[in-house]
Amino acid sequence: MQSSTLDERELALLHALQIAPRVPWAEAGRILGTTPATLAGRWERLRSRGLAWVTAHPSGTLGDIMVSFVEVDCAPGRQAGVLDTLCKDPRAVTVELSARGRDLFLTVMTPDLSALTKFVLDDLLQIPGVQRQRTYLATAIHRQGRDWRLNSLEPEQQLAFERVGHVQVAGDGRLPRDAWPLIEALARDGRATAADLARTTGRNPATVRRQLARVLASGVLSFRCEIAQEPSLWPLHFSWLARVSEQEKERTVTAIATLPELRLCVSTTGETNLLVSVWVRSQTDLLRLERVVGEKLPWLTIVESVFNLRTAKRMGWMIDARGRATGEFVVPTALYAAQSVLNDAQRGPAES
Repeated sequence: MQSSTLDERELALLHALQIAPRVPWAEAGRILGTTPATLAGRWERLRSRGLAWVTAHPSGTLGDIMVSFVEVDCAPGRQAGVLDTLCKDPRAVTVELSARGRDLFLTVMTPDLSALTKFVLDDLLQIPGVQRQRTYLATAIHRQGRDWRLNSLEPEQQLAFERVGHVQVAGDGRLPRDAWPLIEALARDGRATAADLARTTGRNPATVRRQLARVLASGVLSFRCEIAQEPSLWPLHFSWLARVSEQEKERTVTAIATLPELRLCVSTTGETNLLVSVWVRSQTDLLRLERVVGEKLPWLTIVESVFNLRTAKRMGWMIDARGRATGEFVVPTALYAAQSVLNDAQRGPAES
């Protein structure tokens, strides 16, 4: 039986891909001191076992995506059916099962307020077994999952991958004509090469190379390396629903952003106005973290600490009971919206 624990070489590779998700294997091999073939094989083993995957999602730089968080209460004995329905819904990009206060916790992405209203007031409440919902709008996203790091590389290696990751792809910011097949394929495999995409889409390889460069240069997509939680040695997921005055929010967010455990920090509407999610190694670590935050940020009130029992879907990817990607992917509606808005904004003929 294969061990589910990631070794140091695998952790180093994953940290590299967190920083530069599309780094060429030749460049990664140079920085890590190994061969491209070794890294490609190591990555394929991780990916095939559902331990890690690279995906693309809307960049959020266009201002066309509305992000919200929805708590769902289910009737007794109906949670499984509600969960199955919501995991198939492309608007609910992340679906989590909570230990208290709500049955399900959703991250929802919609193109606008009317689409969100339809989801929470019409479609969601019509699902058999759904009793109540509570919705919080994200007013500012300060940190997100793609910013979390394993910290398995040496400092000079981190800097080298950051330089690679910041290299700009040449282009005029305009999407190629009929870019959707490429965008969808990159969401399914964020490391897909032009040759991979040509096979997937049935297009001419030379054409795909040009189109891929234009998609990457458009800024419509962000890439992230996702990791199965338990094998990463950060197995516990907690969310804090907190309240802080607007006058103190900026320095609060700045301080929280220094926590290595931080996965998500978002300003929201509602009685609590700050959502903070962390991955920790143990309950003891959580208590230590809460004590440190209480001492350093006495003006921050943690109203509720919520334990995430299981993530069933993460940014469109279905997750099994062991926390691994199953390979099943539900294309988020937000990807369509981001492409449509960018195409509208271009107002001109896109090149092929």
